[in-house]
Amino acid sequence: MESLNIIHGYGKVNPTEEEENYTNKPIQTQNPRITIAITLILLLSIIIGSLIGALIHESTTEPSEFSESIRSVCSVTQHPDSCFTSISSLKADPQNDPQLIFSLSLQLGVNELANLSRSHFSPTDSALRDCDELIGDAMNGLNNSVASMRLGLTEEMTGDLNAWISGAMTDLETCLDGLEEMGSTAVDEVRVKVRISKEYMSNSLAILANIHQLLAKFDLKMH
Repeated sequence: MESLNIIHGYGKVNPTEEEENYTNKPIQTQNPRITIAITLILLLSIIIGSLIGALIHESTTEPSEFSESIRSVCSVTQHPDSCFTSISSLKADPQNDPQLIFSLSLQLGVNELANLSRSHFSPTDSALRDCDELIGDAMNGLNNSVASMRLGLTEEMTGDLNAWISGAMTDLETCLDGLEEMGSTAVDEVRVKVRISKEYMSNSLAILANIHQLLAKFDLKMH
């Protein structure tokens, strides 16, 4: 009997000892610093999310407004699609002003002529040498136009601007004529580059010719 009692009593824990162990065991509590850190992270995430949302909204609204302005101005040109694409590629802010869009169109012509002038014109080829000089003259005409527009477009300036841009186009045509007459092997390469330059200048002339109507469309007046 005594052995059975021993077996039955094996493994039993004294209730008082179990209560003492439980009461003496420290209660695990969350570190206040961890709580503050988690709160700050959540708050920072909300702020960053709001800022990103605002930037996305701005990037999808304002550029669209400017794009419509550029498209409206380019609609008066013979090459509206290339006009819109090329001016938009400058990533500038035309501020819904046809005069500023006209200035950007002029800058495109200057940039393209600069690329053309950096072409390898052989000093021993008289036709190419003459062509290089003509491109330089065309650059001067467009640079004069760009410089004048920095002062703001006036009625008196329109005649000079038209003469400078038209003269630059004539210089390029004379360049090509000379290359063809001399049978230059570079005529095809130069023709492609000249075509792009003339297209930009043609766009500028069209915008200038319709500047009064365009300004009225945007409720603006000539500076």
